[in-house]
Amino acid sequence: MAEHKIYSMSFGKVYPLYIKKVERKNRTKLEVDQIICWLTGYDTIRLKQIVEEEKDFRTFFKEAPQLNPNREQIKGMICGVRIEEIEEPLMQEIRYMDKLIDELAKGKKMEVILRS
Repeated sequence: MAEHKIYSMSFGKVYPLYIKKVERKNRTKLEVDQIICWLTGYDTIRLKQIVEEEKDFRTFFKEAPQLNPNREQIKGMICGVRIEEIEEPLMQEIRYMDKLIDELAKGKKMEVILRS
């Protein structure tokens, strides 16, 4: 079976799309960064470097310092699929991030988004 093309897609090319998506809903880049850092354990300096280096999603998650254990509380549908039913670990990590960005764009409070 062929590997999904998102795995080799540059995170640096998708990141600005996340920002555009939330800014249209009056949210901020800082909030996007907070979500990504919460999820992955990256700090904002390293996140900026990764965007500039255009690392792919596989590398982005493989090198993540500390995937947040509370990410498993992220439930629901994304792209027509239940996140908790995704069997491919890398795809599930990507969809966790997508879901958090969607929640931000929908106006949820950061405390809810970050499962605190």
